Amino acid sequence: MSRLPRVEPAGLDAWLLRLFDTIDEANLPWMTALTRACEKALGPDLVDLVPSYTTLLVVFDPLRLEPDAARRCLEAQLASLTPDGAGDDGKRHELPTWYDVSVGPELPTLAERSGLSVDEVIACHSERSYRVFALGFAPGFAFMGLLDERLECPRLDTPRRRVPMGSVAVTGRQTAAYPAVTPGGWNLIGRTSTTLFDRHHDGFSLLRMGDRVRFVSVDRADFEAAGGDATPMDPMPKHKEHS
Repeated sequence: MSRLPRVEPAGLDAWLLRLFDTIDEANLPWMTALTRACEKALGPDLVDLVPSYTTLLVVFDPLRLEPDAARRCLEAQLASLTPDGAGDDGKRHELPTWYDVSVGPELPTLAERSGLSVDEVIACHSERSYRVFALGFAPGFAFMGLLDERLECPRLDTPRRRVPMGSVAVTGRQTAAYPAVTPGGWNLIGRTSTTLFDRHHDGFSLLRMGDRVRFVSVDRADFEAAGGDATPMDPMPKHKEHS
């Protein structure tokens, strides 16, 4: 395997810049710096940037820029890259969240897996501040971490066809809140009343890469008063343990 960082092909109009092999919050200052550097360097030739925990997918316009020229430009950005300050320039958000089995049917499953009570699972999730590492899957969907190791869990064996908007979920050592009604295979533990994606607002997505997020536990009355949808949902079958 070649050394990091490296540039990998990702189609006729894209290159994948791989900075790291493991997920770590210390990666973030490098990822945000690389995202900005590529945006500035490619200018009007850029179509899209998709940052993740360890990589940056760069999509360019092949009618304006030859793939080899794009690669040389990206290699130059990697060669001169320096991390952003302390990596703590993002906004801080508090998302009021109602943790309840009726909207978070995997709460008992997490309690059973971790050896904690349901109340302890809620406290464990809501007491930590999470960094937004990446956006993707659906508009406004923010991948956040790192989750307390005691709450680490696999995805559902059978994804739901419909996850309600605002659903707060966990998988692996990641957590997220669904910005819209979509299919999904994460473990649901609650629901937030906060609007995470709005096409009528500047920037569309409330959360951006580098932001910090804390889920604040509220009761049902406060959740509904803030506009939250308390419609209950059916639980999913339990996980199958894999060897």
